[in-house]
Amino acid sequence: MAKKVTTKKETSQESAAINQQNENIARQLDVDIAVEKRLVALYTLQTVDSEIDKIKIIRGELPQAIQDLEDEIAGLETRIQNFNNDIAETNQRIANEKNEIAEHGEMIKKYQKQQDNVRNNREFEAINKEIEYKDLQIQLCERHLKEANAHIKEVQQHISAAELLLENRHKDLQIKKDELEDITKETEKDEQRLRAKSEEQEQFIEPRYLTAYKRIRKAARNGLAVVTIDRDACGGCFSKIPPQRQTEIKMHKKVIVCEHCGRILVDDDIAERAKATLA
Repeated sequence: MAKKVTTKKETSQESAAINQQNENIARQLDVDIAVEKRLVALYTLQTVDSEIDKIKIIRGELPQAIQDLEDEIAGLETRIQNFNNDIAETNQRIANEKNEIAEHGEMIKKYQKQQDNVRNNREFEAINKEIEYKDLQIQLCERHLKEANAHIKEVQQHISAAELLLENRHKDLQIKKDELEDITKETEKDEQRLRAKSEEQEQFIEPRYLTAYKRIRKAARNGLAVVTIDRDACGGCFSKIPPQRQTEIKMHKKVIVCEHCGRILVDDDIAERAKATLA
């Protein structure tokens, strides 16, 4: 049998093919490592954010209670201002009514003087009717004055009640703020450290994955966007995960989400590496 002779050209082609294959393998390894780093960063970020959530739970509903009190105080202050504006407008009406009474009184005096110079009974009756009309107008103005004064007294009572309530709400607000300040002082250093760690981890995550993480976390009731597999189920919604899917998750070749809740899934290896990062 004739022996095959390998030419330099064939040797060069084989060498190029091997080099290309090695480059492809190297690139694939780089991709796998990048995905693993991304998964570790995501789970680390989730761990840190969960710790921050615990601090918020310790604070309880104080921030919301403070906001509610501030809103109520603002509403009471607006109500008191409206009451004061109402009183100012009513006082202006009172002043106008008093001016009208004075004007009607002057007109009555004028008509009474005219009665002394009438020439017949018809003129006397006409002037007398004008006097009666002005007198009725005075009575009407006096009734308006009485109603206005009664209204002012009623509004003043509302102001007193609102001011008392406002004073109590200011006291409640200060108490809530003092409570929150005490809790904040206790947890401030831990929260600052955790927030710095959270920002640090975000730098290792591409914007699209970070955006997805925040969106999932916001939608999740417990704030969990990245979870491990627990007893063959999603650690977030507890739906069963098929064995093939679990194998893909353990390979760390891509970011895989739960088909039921959309949370990002990682295996225990990624979780352990994340814990080591925080240690």
